Amino acid sequence: MYKILIRPLLFLFDPEKVHYFTFSVVKFLHRIPFVPGIIRSMFQVNDKRLERTVFGITFKNPVGLAAGFDKNAVIYNELANFGFGFIEIGTVTPKGQIGNPKQRLFRLKDDQGIINRMGFNNDGIAPAIKNLKKNKGQVIIGGNLGKNTATTPENYTQDYCEVFKSLHPYVDYFVLNVSCPNVGSHAKLNDKDYLIELISTVQDLNSKEATQKPILLKIAPDLNNKQLDEIIELVAETKIDGVITSNTSTTRDNLKASKQRLEEIGNGGVSGQPIKAQSTKVIQYLADNSNKAFPIIGVGGIHSAEDALEKLEAGADLVQVFTGFIYEGPSLIKKINKAILKQS
Repeated sequence: MYKILIRPLLFLFDPEKVHYFTFSVVKFLHRIPFVPGIIRSMFQVNDKRLERTVFGITFKNPVGLAAGFDKNAVIYNELANFGFGFIEIGTVTPKGQIGNPKQRLFRLKDDQGIINRMGFNNDGIAPAIKNLKKNKGQVIIGGNLGKNTATTPENYTQDYCEVFKSLHPYVDYFVLNVSCPNVGSHAKLNDKDYLIELISTVQDLNSKEATQKPILLKIAPDLNNKQLDEIIELVAETKIDGVITSNTSTTRDNLKASKQRLEEIGNGGVSGQPIKAQSTKVIQYLADNSNKAFPIIGVGGIHSAEDALEKLEAGADLVQVFTGFIYEGPSLIKKINKAILKQS
């Protein structure tokens, strides 16, 4: 029903407006008695064989929602009913910011992809915490951390640390987002020496907490083998808990969208099916060349159960969906979990 009736209607309108309209609809439906239970019965797959223990956390299933969907932790309790094993909120920055000028979100329908240049639009730490205090404990929550766009390079680490300390009591794991292409100059965030400094500083803060939370690094799909070797060395040196691969891509290779359409859209990161193969290739490289020395969360172009299994077979321990969730609808999570069970 979603792909036949709902998606064609939603796709008639501006993607960003549709995103927030969908939030309102889901919130409204969950206020109706019995509806949350009906949604759970339709979409959740509860089976002990789906459980995965990764970086010290037991996930009820390995299918998560990537950061960027619920930036301000507004709807994670409701989304949990659709069967996710974990939900990553954010990217959260210290101060709220409006992000890049609109229009900044574009569908590539023929490619089953999206181009975005949102620019870390979010409400900041305080609203996120207010919403996270409403956590019903139904799902593992990750916190994706970023810096404010206006922050100068010498204060990048301070931004990450501020969000880390503030969110620490309210999330189960953290992600250092150093690979988003939509937040202005981020050359420093790709420098190995700086990443060691950033990771070490956040880890030091973590060690001072009564309970330590896993810290992951989110990387781009566009890294070459030499850069991926540096990521492997970085993980070995810092002992960071894992890697998420991958963020959106800046490449526009092999897209069905016309050159004119891409020029009209302008800058932005590509997600969805166009980056599926490259994301899987990065997972495979990291897993093979590190001898599977660290956990990997695979994300990028998962639009079917087969896509998810491909990521897991390449070396991912968990997977996340985003663009596929928009194109395929909430049944995608159930399909992936059922396919995993068939293989168990």
